[in-house]
Amino acid sequence: MGMDRNEQQQLRQALEEAFAQAARGGLHRLLVAGIGNLFLGDDGFGCVVAQRARGRYPPGVKVVDFGIRGLELAYALLDDYQALIMIDAVPRGGRPGTLYLLKPLLPPEDQAADLAAGRLGLEAHSLDPVRVLAYARALGAPAIPTLLMGCEPTPPDEESVEEELQIGLTPPVQAAVERALLLLDAIVAQLYAGTAPTN
Repeated sequence: MGMDRNEQQQLRQALEEAFAQAARGGLHRLLVAGIGNLFLGDDGFGCVVAQRARGRYPPGVKVVDFGIRGLELAYALLDDYQALIMIDAVPRGGRPGTLYLLKPLLPPEDQAADLAAGRLGLEAHSLDPVRVLAYARALGAPAIPTLLMGCEPTPPDEESVEEELQIGLTPPVQAAVERALLLLDAIVAQLYAGTAPTN
């Protein structure tokens, strides 16, 4: 299943806004970070996409399934990457399986340390991309062009009160994995001057 017109338009806009500067200067190091929890159903979307994308791109593109390891991702951002793509389940009220390309809004630098202090460790089971980026900035990571590729999860069963372990993606979100890989292919091709995936 290919990208629909809306996804193509989102891709163009997100690339222009988030990656124009890096692309102009020639991008050589890109981090693709899958985040989420494989044991909580659709929350594992980013992990699944990252696992499928390993070995797919040129050597300068590092693809890592960070899972819920927010501190590891924050410290990885100290390693001179020029751009970041995070992949995660992002509930925005759309149809399950809908893909979003978003530019995360970061807090001002003077608030980054306050936001990260004492919070990231306590919420390590629920990795918040913006909180991780704020924490990375507090550690001294440079601000780099960042894109969040999100997928609308299937809403939980309203009859289920407690959060239950559920391994595996729901069918609409599983179907979005292939489209997410196509979006990654297009982004990498744009940034690496037409370099195609190796697989």
